[in-house]
Order: sequence, then C-alpha cells, then structure tokens
Amino acid sequence: MYLSAAVTVNRPRDEVYRLWCDVEGFPRFMAHLESVERAGGGRSRWRATAPGGRTVEWEAEVVEDVPNERVSWRSLPGADVRNAGSVRFVSAPGDLGTEIHVELRYELPAGRVAALVAKVFGEDPTQAVKDDLRRFKQVAELGEVVRSEGSPEGVHAARTRRQRPAQPLPEPETVQAVAGETP
Repeated sequence: MYLSAAVTVNRPRDEVYRLWCDVEGFPRFMAHLESVERAGGGRSRWRATAPGGRTVEWEAEVVEDVPNERVSWRSLPGADVRNAGSVRFVSAPGDLGTEIHVELRYELPAGRVAALVAKVFGEDPTQAVKDDLRRFKQVAELGEVVRSEGSPEGVHAARTRRQRPAQPLPEPETVQAVAGETP
C-alpha cells in the first residue's frame, strides 16, 4: 500500500529536520509507536501496536540522508511490517516555516484484508499518518502534544459513528427578567 501526507510547521527547515531525525522521540507524537531505539550505523529498532492490539516489530535503515532536505528509509528483512518511505523538508512559501512531505509504502501481514479491517475499526493508516504529522507539528511549534478531552488520540471511526450533529438548544418556555428588567 502507498500513502502520502503533508503538513506545514512554523519552524525553520534545519530545526524541523533535526527534530525529525530524533527517531527515539517518535513515540511522543506517533500514537501507534511503543518505542524506537537507535541500533547504530543508520539502523533503528521499532515496536508498534498494530490493529487488533497486537504488537509488531521491525528494524529499519536510513538509505538516504540529505541534511535539511530529505530522509529515506526501508525496513530490513524479517520485519513484521515491511515498509519504506521518505520525508522531504521544503521551505514554505513566504518564509512561513517548513513543509513536511511524507511518502510511505508498506505491506500489512494480512494484506488488503487487514487494511479494510483497520479502516472499519477506525485505524485507517492514512488518517494515522495525518494525525501523527499534526502531533509532530505541535511538538515542533509548542514543545508538546496538545490533548483534548474530546479526542486525545485523534479521529477514530468508532467514535465518529456515535457522534451526532449539533442541535440548537430548545427555546425556553418562559423568558426570565434579568436584574429587574422586563422582557
């Protein structure tokens, strides 16, 4: 499967690139990641929660690193989820920060069936990447991920299925006078 997403971060390109290259910090903004450990030589070990609550692991290696411009990687043989991708860092128009463009290719262990099941249960990979980028933007700009009681982990289909459109409050039966004024 292939997906892409982008976000603009209100920070200079070199700062955004440095923050992105801190892979051990990814669990701060990537909700599905449990841990990332550097293994040396451009390699890292990843542990994530997959649809259905199971854990997947893989090792990855950086195959291209052009400072402040692009980072590309691929998983190594034996990965639970084979993947490869790249992140480009582009100066935003009008000197308004940095655009981050993510392209990702991956193979789920159960293929298209797993992708469909994930979407049905609100774990759409494209939405997950967009949510991760939104949280990365918060970390880069604010130093933390801003949480909301309404949806602390982002958009989930199971939650949105239960939501209903807002409705106006019912008209009150009587209008009450305020501070002695008559209506």
